[in-house]
Amino acid sequence: MTPGWVASRAGFCHHRRTAMATADVVVVGGGANGTSTAFHLTRLGVRNVVLLERHWLAAGATGKSGSLVRMHYTNEHESRLAFESLKVFQGFHAEVGGDCGFEPVGFVQLVGRSYADQLRRNVAMQQRIGIKTELVSPEDLPRLLPGVTMDDVGGAAWEPESGYADPNATAFAFAAAAARAGARIETGREVTRVVVEGGRVVAVETQGGRIATPVVVLVPGAWARPLLEPLGLDFGLLPYRVQIAIFRWPPGMARGHPVVIDAVHKSWMRPEGSAGTLIGVELGAGHADPDRYNESVDPEYVAHCRERLSARFPAFASATMRGGWAGMIMMSPDGRPIIDRIRSIDGLYVMLGDSGTSFKTSPAIGRCLAEWIVEGRSHTVDLTPFRATRFAEGQPWIDESNYGRERLTISR
Repeated sequence: MTPGWVASRAGFCHHRRTAMATADVVVVGGGANGTSTAFHLTRLGVRNVVLLERHWLAAGATGKSGSLVRMHYTNEHESRLAFESLKVFQGFHAEVGGDCGFEPVGFVQLVGRSYADQLRRNVAMQQRIGIKTELVSPEDLPRLLPGVTMDDVGGAAWEPESGYADPNATAFAFAAAAARAGARIETGREVTRVVVEGGRVVAVETQGGRIATPVVVLVPGAWARPLLEPLGLDFGLLPYRVQIAIFRWPPGMARGHPVVIDAVHKSWMRPEGSAGTLIGVELGAGHADPDRYNESVDPEYVAHCRERLSARFPAFASATMRGGWAGMIMMSPDGRPIIDRIRSIDGLYVMLGDSGTSFKTSPAIGRCLAEWIVEGRSHTVDLTPFRATRFAEGQPWIDESNYGRERLTISR
């Protein structure tokens, strides 16, 4: 078993694990959302916070994320979460400490010819929120995306302040900041059960012993079901294996490019290093086992990515494949996160089924959950649309101004 960690001035160091009898709040999951929640709890004055991670920090979807930082969504609620999160990424060193690796290279959203009106409505909505975004004319698009093929593009939007970040560095920095404020960060300590008595959370059971606590925040990613099922909670979550490929820039590509989501080809891409492009395409393979999956990229997927990438940028048809990987995410039935306080179990909060798109919103999600726990409600963003009961209510999330996706692609 991997040893746990405690904070020191230099970062994290090994320690000899001792059982902790109590905690004010236990956070389960050491990805960007779990570590952000722990950090924001300490900012609101909670000192006895314990974060438990079954493997190591960012071991799940966070570490495999494409880590886009963009605000363009087809609904106001996620755009608000992303906008609040962008402020954190922009001022990360001052607000959190450390370096999140944020690169503000800009972001372009491309849509097909049938969706220009939807794009216009979404950009107007984002501008009302305060997001710096604008529609791009066909004449200006090649300036932002040199070498782009535009025959099938019906509209484009530009966010100059967006970009991408380093997902591991972000999670590490949140955890380090939480630990400096008194939180306990333990890796290699798996939570096996949330203990509920009389309809209230009273403890968590781990391989290293029981921790008594009145509040648990479940942020376990693809490993959620073993913790939810004993509590009688079924939200229709499914683990998915998703992949990413990296291509070396072809000859003649002299400068980098912004982050791009191409709704026509159902793909997304961003720079990787100083001379590469990272790309993701389809949703992935459902019902994969998060404890037994191939972390390497499939050859067929590499060919699929090259096809989609070169359809938008023909020069990439002869680009060299330079690597790739696969990771596990948890999909909700409507492809949107579940962020809620479970009404049937007092003291249980969840962030589940993020469907691979919540790294960019993790700073705001952690803050919202912390506000809810400490102050009784979220002040930063209204989390009502993310409620767990929407499926039982027969009201799954549907964006009226979507871009024609039957299922969401992994725009991380």
